[in-house]
Amino acid sequence: MYSNLRYNITVNVLDGAFFGLAWGSASFFTVIPLFVSTMTDSATLIGLIPAIHAVGWQLPQLLTANRVSQATRIKPFLMWLTLQERLPYLGLAIIALFVPSLGKQSALALTFFVLIWQGLGSGLAANPWQSLIAKIIPSDIRGTFIGGQAAAANILASLGAIVAGFILEKYVQPFDFFYCFVLASVALTISGIFLALTRETEKQVISRASKSTAFLKDLQTILRREPKFRQFLVIRSLLSFATLAFAFYAVYAVRTFGISEARIGVITGVMMATQIAANPIMGWLGDRWGHRVVMEGGVIACIASAFIAWFAPHPNWFFLVFILAGIGNVAVWTIGMTMSLEFGTDEERPSFIGLTNTLVAPSTILAPFLGGWLADTKGYPATFSLNIVCGGIVLILLLLMKERQPSPALSKL
Repeated sequence: MYSNLRYNITVNVLDGAFFGLAWGSASFFTVIPLFVSTMTDSATLIGLIPAIHAVGWQLPQLLTANRVSQATRIKPFLMWLTLQERLPYLGLAIIALFVPSLGKQSALALTFFVLIWQGLGSGLAANPWQSLIAKIIPSDIRGTFIGGQAAAANILASLGAIVAGFILEKYVQPFDFFYCFVLASVALTISGIFLALTRETEKQVISRASKSTAFLKDLQTILRREPKFRQFLVIRSLLSFATLAFAFYAVYAVRTFGISEARIGVITGVMMATQIAANPIMGWLGDRWGHRVVMEGGVIACIASAFIAWFAPHPNWFFLVFILAGIGNVAVWTIGMTMSLEFGTDEERPSFIGLTNTLVAPSTILAPFLGGWLADTKGYPATFSLNIVCGGIVLILLLLMKERQPSPALSKL
């Protein structure tokens, strides 16, 4: 592991960086919701956009756990699956270009088909990717690495978001969103090249047949014997409800305050810049103080972002809203992912990863659907208030959760 450590850190940080460029130029929180809003006024459908990606990322992970745990090398399996999360962006570009000829209803249906494809593709690739990271990065620097990789992703994501804002402002349909999605496709191609350069050593595994026959029983055993893991699953499920307002901030700001699309791009860039700083800092603090403590701070940021969005007297307040949302995103995704990799042995880890994500998928789809329904029927403040209440519940549960001692100081890099 250590002989290739610096090299693997470098290529995987670059993989994450260009993946971030794609996410900034085709954001699930701003660009894609704005694209869909040109075809429908339904807040429910708009709210489903990040939920489809999140559920798609989570739900299939248990399906690949057995295959990953039995693989002597994970990367070949991963490289095939990751194509299914990258190619759909090219599909979005084609749809955006042909919206006028397709018609809004047909284009909307195709858009959601491609989003589901992308989400499921990311979920199929997620377990082998996380297992590969756990295999090549030592546990005592894993939080710092994941935070650093995420920071690199957000550096280019912030640039991508700003570029996307200017593209949307300068070009008219159908070329505005088309150029955004093409930029995302190019960035994902470069990202995939760096991922393919990862050096992975082979490992010895137990018999595939004996493992397959006992796989479901092993999952039940894990859930019975690990009370802390069960607590973690409950918290991860409820975190979806503590962040359900995030998907509506951009649309709410545009519709309520008349913020221009270019300014939304800048605000999104500010959120990405926040995550650039927050990811390595929160990952580093988690390695030393405990990741649960860091997640508590992130949940407080989630609550505060919804409260400020609800009562904001001026559109400039949304800079703070998105800054706090950025901190909340780091807590939910970067810190949450790091915590999930701490459970189980090397052999069991794919099963823990699969359980962590697959079992919380229902709440991931339910939360934004409920948020969108509230926005449609009661108004956006109702969605923000539910976010605040659920965030408070999660914070209480985190305070009651006991965590093992933090990892040793960074000494292997």
